[in-house]
Amino acid sequence: MITAKESAAAPLEALPGEAPVGLWARLRESPEWVFVPLLFFVITGVWEWAFKVLEVPLYVAPAPSNIWRSLVYGISSGLFIDNGLYTLTTAMIGFLSATVAALILGGLIAQSRFIERILYPYLIAIQTTPKIAIAPLFIIWFGFGMTSKAIMAGVVAFFPILVNVIVGLRSTDVQRIELMRSLRATRWQTFTMVRLPSAAPMIFAGLQVAIIFSILGAIVGEFVGSRKGLGNLILQMNTNLDTAGVFAALVCLSAMGISLHLLMQWLQRKLLFWVNQEQLPRV
Repeated sequence: MITAKESAAAPLEALPGEAPVGLWARLRESPEWVFVPLLFFVITGVWEWAFKVLEVPLYVAPAPSNIWRSLVYGISSGLFIDNGLYTLTTAMIGFLSATVAALILGGLIAQSRFIERILYPYLIAIQTTPKIAIAPLFIIWFGFGMTSKAIMAGVVAFFPILVNVIVGLRSTDVQRIELMRSLRATRWQTFTMVRLPSAAPMIFAGLQVAIIFSILGAIVGEFVGSRKGLGNLILQMNTNLDTAGVFAALVCLSAMGISLHLLMQWLQRKLLFWVNQEQLPRV
């Protein structure tokens, strides 16, 4: 015989012809899985209908169907894939270089007020300088190849990581540091066992911003001067009044940015397994 307590604890079963209860529970917890694609289809449908009714010229702005055809052609012909891989490679080289530099420099600044007083004014000056203004200098110094674009991507991605590294390392619980000192731990042991793990959530928040900024930096470099890449392709399409192709290239850039952002979130969940994921900084 099943008691009332056991009956209340038993999982609910869906009636015949109804969807499983678990599915509806998941949809209530994460309604964005329904509303995000629904909003996309609504916007796309209204956009397509409005442009057909108003008969907007294709060279002014394309309808979603025109963008889709350009996207399919660019992917099938390899045009978007080749240029997209070039831009992605450039952005990742810049991002990884900026990450290493920001971790080293941020660690030094967080550990020493003397180094901060010397270097921080110069870092602020570099950050406040418009990147589009110094991009032509990188082309002159490092050429039209991938190097100049990677440096531009690294410069743009560097500062968000640096700030989060410094803030994260300085926000470590003082009691943990005092405990390590009482155990006669070295400065390096305190850094690797206490400061760095405590700062990891803040560092990953900076990485999520920087990985998107690296793509923007690569595109800026390609706008100024490049023989390849999605930025160069967008300039060519603008010259030819191929607005549908421009929008299709922008779709590729958006997909690239979203994929990298989701990848960084996945790495954060895997590497920071000891942290409550709900309390992690969200970007």
